[in-house]
Amino acid sequence: MTQDTTIRIPSRLHALAATAMLLERLERGPRTASAEQYQGLVRQLDRLLADADSDPLLPTLLDGLPALAELHENRHYELAGLCRSPLDAMVHAEREAQDLLGRFRSLK
Repeated sequence: MTQDTTIRIPSRLHALAATAMLLERLERGPRTASAEQYQGLVRQLDRLLADADSDPLLPTLLDGLPALAELHENRHYELAGLCRSPLDAMVHAEREAQDLLGRFRSLK
Protein backbone atom coordinates (compact mmCIF):
# COMPACT_ATOMS: atom_id res chain seq x y z
CA MET A 1 0.00 0.00 0.00
CA THR A 2 1.32 3.44 -0.85
CA GLN A 3 0.82 6.53 1.21
CA ASP A 4 -0.45 9.62 -0.58
CA THR A 5 1.21 12.90 0.22
CA THR A 6 -0.55 16.19 -0.21
CA ILE A 7 1.53 19.20 -1.16
CA ARG A 8 0.09 22.69 -1.22
CA ILE A 9 1.40 24.30 -4.37
CA PRO A 10 1.40 28.09 -4.49
CA SER A 11 -0.24 29.65 -7.52
CA ARG A 12 3.15 30.75 -8.89
CA LEU A 13 4.02 27.06 -9.44
CA HIS A 14 0.64 25.77 -10.69
CA ALA A 15 1.60 25.86 -14.37
CA LEU A 16 4.89 24.06 -13.67
CA ALA A 17 3.20 21.39 -11.54
CA ALA A 18 0.37 20.77 -14.01
CA THR A 19 2.71 20.58 -17.00
CA ALA A 20 5.09 18.32 -15.08
CA MET A 21 2.23 15.97 -14.21
CA LEU A 22 1.41 15.73 -17.91
CA LEU A 23 5.04 14.81 -18.60
CA GLU A 24 4.84 12.16 -15.87
CA ARG A 25 1.82 10.60 -17.58
CA LEU A 26 3.60 10.61 -20.94
CA GLU A 27 6.79 9.13 -19.46
CA ARG A 28 5.10 6.41 -17.42
CA GLY A 29 2.20 5.46 -19.65
CA PRO A 30 1.78 4.24 -23.20
CA ARG A 31 3.18 6.58 -25.85
CA THR A 32 0.26 8.66 -27.04
CA ALA A 33 2.01 11.90 -27.98
CA SER A 34 3.91 12.55 -31.17
CA ALA A 35 7.58 13.47 -31.03
CA GLU A 36 6.68 17.09 -31.78
CA GLN A 37 4.12 17.19 -28.95
CA TYR A 38 6.59 15.66 -26.53
CA GLN A 39 9.34 18.10 -27.54
CA GLY A 40 6.94 21.03 -27.21
CA LEU A 41 5.99 19.91 -23.72
CA VAL A 42 9.64 19.62 -22.71
CA ARG A 43 10.40 23.08 -24.14
CA GLN A 44 7.49 24.53 -22.16
CA LEU A 45 8.74 22.81 -18.98
CA ASP A 46 12.23 24.12 -19.66
CA ARG A 47 10.88 27.68 -19.66
CA LEU A 48 8.80 27.09 -16.55
CA LEU A 49 11.78 25.54 -14.75
CA ALA A 50 13.94 28.52 -15.68
CA ASP A 51 11.37 30.79 -14.02
CA ALA A 52 11.21 28.58 -10.91
CA ASP A 53 14.91 27.77 -10.47
CA SER A 54 15.29 29.86 -7.33
CA ASP A 55 11.90 28.98 -5.84
CA PRO A 56 12.30 27.37 -2.41
CA LEU A 57 9.50 24.87 -3.16
CA LEU A 58 11.05 23.57 -6.37
CA PRO A 59 12.94 20.72 -4.61
CA THR A 60 9.62 19.46 -3.21
CA LEU A 61 8.15 19.28 -6.71
CA LEU A 62 11.29 17.58 -8.01
CA ASP A 63 11.09 14.97 -5.25
CA GLY A 64 7.53 14.09 -6.21
CA LEU A 65 7.84 14.23 -10.00
CA PRO A 66 10.72 12.09 -11.28
CA ALA A 67 10.42 13.14 -14.94
CA LEU A 68 10.59 16.80 -13.93
CA ALA A 69 13.58 16.05 -11.68
CA GLU A 70 15.35 14.37 -14.59
CA LEU A 71 14.71 17.35 -16.85
CA HIS A 72 15.91 19.74 -14.13
CA GLU A 73 19.04 17.65 -13.63
CA ASN A 74 19.76 17.65 -17.36
CA ARG A 75 19.38 21.45 -17.47
CA HIS A 76 22.15 21.80 -14.87
CA TYR A 77 24.33 18.85 -15.87
CA GLU A 78 27.42 20.91 -16.76
CA LEU A 79 27.42 22.46 -13.27
CA ALA A 80 26.19 19.66 -11.02
CA GLY A 81 26.29 16.40 -12.96
CA LEU A 82 23.64 13.90 -11.98
CA CYS A 83 23.16 15.37 -8.51
CA ARG A 84 19.56 14.16 -8.10
CA SER A 85 20.10 10.63 -9.43
CA PRO A 86 20.53 7.83 -6.92
CA LEU A 87 24.19 7.01 -6.41
CA ASP A 88 23.66 3.24 -6.72
CA ALA A 89 22.13 3.63 -10.18
CA MET A 90 25.01 5.84 -11.33
CA VAL A 91 27.63 3.41 -10.03
CA HIS A 92 25.85 0.50 -11.70
CA ALA A 93 25.67 2.40 -15.00
CA GLU A 94 29.37 3.28 -14.76
CA ARG A 95 30.30 -0.37 -14.18
CA GLU A 96 28.17 -1.52 -17.09
CA ALA A 97 29.81 1.07 -19.35
CA GLN A 98 33.29 -0.04 -18.23
CA ASP A 99 32.40 -3.70 -18.84
CA LEU A 100 31.04 -2.91 -22.29
CA LEU A 101 34.15 -0.89 -23.22
CA GLY A 102 36.33 -3.75 -22.01
CA ARG A 103 34.44 -6.22 -24.23
CA PHE A 104 34.82 -3.90 -27.22
CA ARG A 105 38.56 -3.60 -26.57
CA SER A 106 38.94 -7.37 -26.42
CA LEU A 107 37.37 -7.71 -29.87
CA LYS A 108 40.28 -5.82 -31.50
